Amino acid sequence: MSKKNTMSQEVDAYVSAQSPATRRALEELRSCIWQAAPNVSELMNYNIPAFSLVEGGKRDQQVMIAGYLKHVGFYPHPDVIEAFADQLAEYKLAKGSVQFPLNKPIPKELVMKMVKYRLSQLRK
Repeated sequence: MSKKNTMSQEVDAYVSAQSPATRRALEELRSCIWQAAPNVSELMNYNIPAFSLVEGGKRDQQVMIAGYLKHVGFYPHPDVIEAFADQLAEYKLAKGSVQFPLNKPIPKELVMKMVKYRLSQLRK
């Protein structure tokens, strides 16, 4: 059985266990990732939801999301954060991650662009 296009029950459980605001934001991020990369497969990695962009993809071939009290974390890859730094200026950034506060809308178009960018890097 192919691992492509698989949603994970562990990811479902992780998302369900969050507060309503965090859950909504995680569901939006999850939806953006699926729209941008329809062949992803979900798994849990480092106890947070991960999306393998290539079949059997290891950590640097995944994007990850995580829920927190006041924000959701999106972990696309340091190269992606660097490439989109100007568009992410209003958010708190780290080397390979961005924090989207729960009191602001998720920038869905931007998230999809970032996922597609990472996917194109991996296909090179």
